[in-house]
Amino acid sequence: MEDDAPVIYGLEFQARALTAQTAETDAIRFLVGTQSLKFDNQIHIIDFDDENNVINKSVLLHDAGEIWHISGSPADKAVLTTCYSKTSESRVLTCAAVWRMPPEWESGSHESPDDSSNNPQTLELLCHLDNTAHGSVACVLWEPMGDGKRVISLAENHVLLWDLRESSTKATISSSATLEGKGQLKFTAGKWSPHHNNTQLATANDTAIRGWDLRSMRVWSVRYNHSHDQLLLTGSSDSRVILSNMVSISSEPFGHLVDDDELSDNEESQQEDKGKEPLQDSIIATYEEHEDSVYAVEWSAADPWLFASLSYDGRLVINRVPRALKYRILL
Repeated sequence: MEDDAPVIYGLEFQARALTAQTAETDAIRFLVGTQSLKFDNQIHIIDFDDENNVINKSVLLHDAGEIWHISGSPADKAVLTTCYSKTSESRVLTCAAVWRMPPEWESGSHESPDDSSNNPQTLELLCHLDNTAHGSVACVLWEPMGDGKRVISLAENHVLLWDLRESSTKATISSSATLEGKGQLKFTAGKWSPHHNNTQLATANDTAIRGWDLRSMRVWSVRYNHSHDQLLLTGSSDSRVILSNMVSISSEPFGHLVDDDELSDNEESQQEDKGKEPLQDSIIATYEEHEDSVYAVEWSAADPWLFASLSYDGRLVINRVPRALKYRILL
């Protein structure tokens, strides 16, 4: 199998929630949350063997409801948040909670994945992020470089900053803000930038990602690359994953991607002319292995050049940044 070929894993249920296990930096691991109306929902722990291009999986039970968003703590690989739907007073609300994996899963050891699929263990509830006054939660975002004590939730048109206390068993709102504008504005996705000293938050509002993505299809997921923040992933309802070079939002935008020694005289002249022009935002690659809406994209916490995407039909696809681009950035 070619190194750059995608690796595909199919889930039994529909799914739209995906995250890297952020605190795990030695193994390439993703968490996937399912959406089933008839059966108990699950969290699939996906381990990717990069050397052999093989996926190993384990399953945990999430009996609170359909999972709309999932996020892993940057400080504790056993702790995660989910946004899930529930019915309250004849209304369907999306709520949020903080969970801990069973103790035997904290080490990341999957001794019997087949048994775990047939008899999955249940997550331990640590606390609810009680935001009923603000409406349904679109997502929960951990402070990327923090100690796992602060998260942001996006609820309707509100941004809420939470402090987690007592080993994440209690959550309090420390500050909040409201998205202002015409019409009934509502957040659909967001990401706390791992750069700029954790002071920037990228948000998507229906068809617009303010500042850099104006696709006509609804954007469901936005992800900065952890090491090179000009590399941005987006997934949307057009079934595509787009990898972009967003110089306008980069803390360290890269310039020439081709070494001068590799250029002919004519190419060198053209490169000099290009060097006089300001760098432009551009699309690097479009990935089209999905057949349904792509609700989640996520960079690996262990390998900055590898990412996963998840579509609603339960298809998980693992891809890599094009090798030529990777080496040009590194060199």
